[in-house]
Amino acid sequence: MITTSTELDGHRIVRNLGVVRGITVRSRSVLGNIAGGLQTLFGGQISIYVDLCEKTREEAFQYMMQHAAERGANAVICMRYDANEVMNGVTEVLAYGTAVVVEKE
Repeated sequence: MITTSTELDGHRIVRNLGVVRGITVRSRSVLGNIAGGLQTLFGGQISIYVDLCEKTREEAFQYMMQHAAERGANAVICMRYDANEVMNGVTEVLAYGTAVVVEKE
């Protein structure tokens, strides 16, 4: 169970296991940048970048869930994303939260 909230309805936190994170770094290929550039000429959604961003966030999310499972968590609260440009065209995406063990109330 993953939430951006500080608690899970119907559950109580029995143990806090600390911060967990998943990080990935991605770039678009030269061909992808050309295709994205062409899409900007027509306006609207730039699907090639939407796909890249979605895949990158999903990868960071999966790494975070794996980190939580390794710690013995069955939930993550206060989940967030952060992104930074490492260098031109290269972006780091971080998914993080607090790993916890919860029980049904």
